[in-house]
Amino acid sequence: MTAKEYLQQLHKADVVINQRVQEKADIRARLFSIGSFDYTKERVQMSLPTSAGYEREIEKLNDLENEIDRLIDAYVNLKHKIIGEIHGLKNWKHIEILYKKYVEGKRLEEISIEMDYTFQYVVLLHGYALKEFSRKYSIYFQC
Repeated sequence: MTAKEYLQQLHKADVVINQRVQEKADIRARLFSIGSFDYTKERVQMSLPTSAGYEREIEKLNDLENEIDRLIDAYVNLKHKIIGEIHGLKNWKHIEILYKKYVEGKRLEEISIEMDYTFQYVVLLHGYALKEFSRKYSIYFQC
């Protein structure tokens, strides 16, 4: 794993949480929607159902809510750890660029505007910041 991949874990975790939240909303919408019936066909029931469909959906919803809670807890812990590691760097420009890029999720173009630097300079600083991060926390990465 490289320093960049390590720092990108925050974005990946955020994406996974957002997808699970959307999945939860979809299940909730299915639970509260009214189904339709086809009254033109004769309905014959051969055996009693073991459980209603909505019970399985509610169980899925509960499992998903528990998973989302676990994912959020892990995300908060990882974010706190990464912010602390970024703040452990010596160069304040590196700290600012890595924080904006990986914690706030901003693009380098946005960062260059905010810091009032050229885009090329921010790209260069970003590379140096990743090298400093990688050197400081070399136990995590391949150098």
